[in-house]
Amino acid sequence: MVSPTPLQAFSSLPKTAGRNETQSIAGERISGAQALIRSLEDLGVRDVFGIPGGAILPVYDAINDSTAFRFILTRHEQAAGHAAEGYAVATGRVGVCLVTSGPGATNVVTAIADANMDSVPLVVITGQVGVESIGTDAFQEADMVGITYPVVKHSYLVTKAQDIPRIMTEAVYIAQSGRPGPVVVDLTKTAQVEKMTYSWPQQMILPGYNPVEKAHGKVISDAAKLLVQSYRPVLYVGGGAVRSKAGAQIKTLADLTDAPIVTTLPARGIVPDSDPKVLGMLGMHGTVAANGAVQRSDLLVAIGARFDDRVTGKLDAFAPTARVIHIDIDPAEIGKNRQPDVPIVGDVSTVLDDLIPAVRAAQASHGKPVLKPWWEQINQWTEQYPTSYDESTDGSLAPQWVVEQLSAKAPDDTIWVAGVGQHQMWASQLVDFKGPHSWISSSGLGTMGFGLPAAIGASVGSARDFEGRKPVWLIDGDGSFQMTSEELATAFMDHTPIKIAILNNSVYGMVRQWQTLFYEKHYSQTNLHDGDQGKGGDPAGSAETTGSALPRATDTAMPVDVPDFVKLAEAYGCVGLRAFSQEEALAAIDKANAINDRPVLIDFRVWKDAMVWPMVAAGQSNDETTYRPGIKPLSSTADQAKEAVGKQAAGNQANQTNQAKA
Repeated sequence: MVSPTPLQAFSSLPKTAGRNETQSIAGERISGAQALIRSLEDLGVRDVFGIPGGAILPVYDAINDSTAFRFILTRHEQAAGHAAEGYAVATGRVGVCLVTSGPGATNVVTAIADANMDSVPLVVITGQVGVESIGTDAFQEADMVGITYPVVKHSYLVTKAQDIPRIMTEAVYIAQSGRPGPVVVDLTKTAQVEKMTYSWPQQMILPGYNPVEKAHGKVISDAAKLLVQSYRPVLYVGGGAVRSKAGAQIKTLADLTDAPIVTTLPARGIVPDSDPKVLGMLGMHGTVAANGAVQRSDLLVAIGARFDDRVTGKLDAFAPTARVIHIDIDPAEIGKNRQPDVPIVGDVSTVLDDLIPAVRAAQASHGKPVLKPWWEQINQWTEQYPTSYDESTDGSLAPQWVVEQLSAKAPDDTIWVAGVGQHQMWASQLVDFKGPHSWISSSGLGTMGFGLPAAIGASVGSARDFEGRKPVWLIDGDGSFQMTSEELATAFMDHTPIKIAILNNSVYGMVRQWQTLFYEKHYSQTNLHDGDQGKGGDPAGSAETTGSALPRATDTAMPVDVPDFVKLAEAYGCVGLRAFSQEEALAAIDKANAINDRPVLIDFRVWKDAMVWPMVAAGQSNDETTYRPGIKPLSSTADQAKEAVGKQAAGNQANQTNQAKA
């Protein structure tokens, strides 16, 4: 029997019309708006992000100096959602944002979709017009339940004040239980102003919603048997393992089985990069060692991962010789893209707690495979194809060098945040991650503009949980940063001393890279000209096409350094710095690390022709990993690798025979 989804289950609830009028509820008489604030306080919510508006004003009126949580006023609703996401990832708690109806609510849909893709626990409270106005196209009315249905874990439309404490209890529980995700509470103005009787705690009504945390014993034993029979195992670790706080268990399993660890983008740092078993990220911009290990593996243990297309490349060519163990709390992910040999539904931490002793027992009975040939091959890839890059040819900074220096000079407990684009990939490749929960970025949705508000949320979380001891560095691109740059005001006004590194190449870098590789260098609408003045910029006489016959800024006397990021930072009360040379860059980083009373922004002028390597073209097999132009180490050695695998299998059989004789 298949359990209904939460939405189906809630829809099947018996109607309770008139319950408030016929039941006697003991408690304090307050308004629905006051009940919402009280509910958040009683649920332990300590920080809320948002912007007021007409349809949510009763709730904002209920926020006062005695309110137990801190309210952070952002400058855009999308940013409020991303800030709540950054807060949630940094702290492990539910992020909460509070916005108005209509455009306020629709502005936050991007953040909701982002949280849904990355399994971030988020509760979004939106204002809604009065019950009598619903369906009349009233001013700033928008059907948020309908709009968010495809990108939300669950949505509520609240029409009665008495339901608010229960619904908020359920919303927070749903957001953080099972596979985490976003929950929308669309709060009508009727429910906000109506009187109700407040009582706490509340009993949840969630028929059919029973997330499975503990796996069945048989699949655990089946997985343990495969692990002791494997001579080329790989632990493929995804963001679900981060949400489950499973870093210690993954480290233990890797040490126990001697299996290498490869991660998806959101799982970077779950085991420190200093661990020799960590091969880095796999997939489109993964390391040669990570992609090679997966492609040649005989057992792939997918842990909280969903076989995303950016990871697998051509799906039917992904890990073609591997049996698969898939561990995930969401049964919908099991077999969605790759059919596993051993499907395990359950919370990653709980499953691994059971799997590790089962592997020990299996090893005691059957012995431990000899993986020396496997690691010799992996180490060969690692040594021959390390992460590397070219220096610029125009005197500007190499963006990869900047990231390396940022990492080298940052404290070990730094929280790293990135926007989306080339800078995101360089950060994931070159930052030396020291541990879990040190990396925040938009992965599944790839939302440009995510970085700045998420960094603010992470800084609020750091101040709350770690007394600000964990500094926050944002690595962003000039294109991504400009999508939410107004949040510099939020960063300054709320005393979040984030440090911002803009890798300013004056172009939409990742789009330009694709135009270079796949569109015959037709740079249509990717030149931003926001860093053209000064060293390393694209001269005004650039012959690159813009896709428009209209005059460009560079064709006139207009300034082309728009915006001037240093002046922009200063306009918002922040410290603005700029670096053209390596000496200036190192001095700027040191100065930024020394400032802890306000945000600091550094405009690093970097090479616009820098490329993210390695790369797998979209839709190709990961065997086609291009280490550098013209170098495809996995493709060119495919035949030799197959031959080596055959020889290794024969050797493994001989080892087993000798062990049996012994």
